[in-house]
Amino acid sequence: MLLPEDLHRFSITARQRVIRPYITGRDITQRPRAQFVIDTFGLAELELRSAYPDLYQHLANTVLPDRLGVSTGSKDVAKYAKEWWLHSKPRPKFRPALSGLDQFIVTSRTAKHRIFVFAEADTLPETKVLIVATGDAAYLSMLSSAVHLLFADCAGGRHGVGNDLTYNHSDCFEKFPFPILSDTQTTTLRTLGEQLDAHRKRQQAAHPALTLTGMYNVLEKLRSGDTLSDKERAIHEQGLVSVLRQLHDEIDAAVLDAYGWSDLLPLLRIAHGNTPPAADQTREDAGRAFDAAVLERLVALNTERAAEEARGLVRWLRPEFQNPQASAAPEQEAMDVAAADEDIAAPVHATKPVPWPKDTLQQVRAVAEAIAASAAGLTLAEIEARFTARGPWKRRLPIVLDTLAAVGRVREHEGRYRAM
Repeated sequence: MLLPEDLHRFSITARQRVIRPYITGRDITQRPRAQFVIDTFGLAELELRSAYPDLYQHLANTVLPDRLGVSTGSKDVAKYAKEWWLHSKPRPKFRPALSGLDQFIVTSRTAKHRIFVFAEADTLPETKVLIVATGDAAYLSMLSSAVHLLFADCAGGRHGVGNDLTYNHSDCFEKFPFPILSDTQTTTLRTLGEQLDAHRKRQQAAHPALTLTGMYNVLEKLRSGDTLSDKERAIHEQGLVSVLRQLHDEIDAAVLDAYGWSDLLPLLRIAHGNTPPAADQTREDAGRAFDAAVLERLVALNTERAAEEARGLVRWLRPEFQNPQASAAPEQEAMDVAAADEDIAAPVHATKPVPWPKDTLQQVRAVAEAIAASAAGLTLAEIEARFTARGPWKRRLPIVLDTLAAVGRVREHEGRYRAM
């Protein structure tokens, strides 16, 4: 790790090409620190010594002795000693995803508040920082929305004594069904994402002690209607947290519009303290109703996307990187073939029953996946046979099926439930 006062020891060329800003989870949730790391990825030992002799000497004096001291043991440890001038985990497979980007999105794996920010292209994140390889601010907005935050909370869970949120690529990001945006919606979300990132960074630059955790603590207090303490009022003024709140409100409204779910916005506005509840309703009631509706619709959309992908239609987030041969794949033809086969009955294969989930969201997801996996559809008895549990759990199954039907994910015909 290098601090700003260490950089003068190295050549300008080394500082420009091999020494990179370093970011940790703390730099995201608290405030960015000026710290740097030497990244020699792609350089052979002799190349490093020839091009950057000052860096080579520094690494030989500070890194090589430690690497040689652990040169025995596993194959990985031996490799670290042999390639002592490289990071032990240089992540060569992920680096191409960042190539050509001016910035990319990062978030801390574990945090009290799930916050997404932009990092500059030359930044090197630590392992506890998760990367989303896009510089498009529209995705920063979607990831920062109440819809995604709810999904990530459920998928990633919580961790540790502080019950902090956890985030991972496989469950929280890869399984999240992003909305399909029109050009106008893309422009709106991109503008709001740029404004959100700029606002937070501008206020932190003006107030060195201001942290993002502090700002979002106050935002939470504003939404709950609780009285701010003197310290929180100071954070509110320094961070312009009411402006932050407005930006998030606009992002939430724009994302719900992108999904076609603007009917849920009144519930969210009540839950966030923007609109007073009705006489027979509380903010908590509105929040629970919003959460339940969003989760049910996301489950349905996830199942729909899975069926699309089975037909050959994949909605890439960065098609130019993820699927550069897209022009060779006639997506519509593949979809038409699948549609033609839709009503052809297929044998129902026997499967080992799985435990009936306890959580409502998990129940909806499990039933939707079971139905989607059967081309011929399933009867109520066949769905019941796919699960096992004690107690009157089967009474819950018709309610789950009604929920899936209500959100347009399942249809019932002549006693069989099919994915739509």
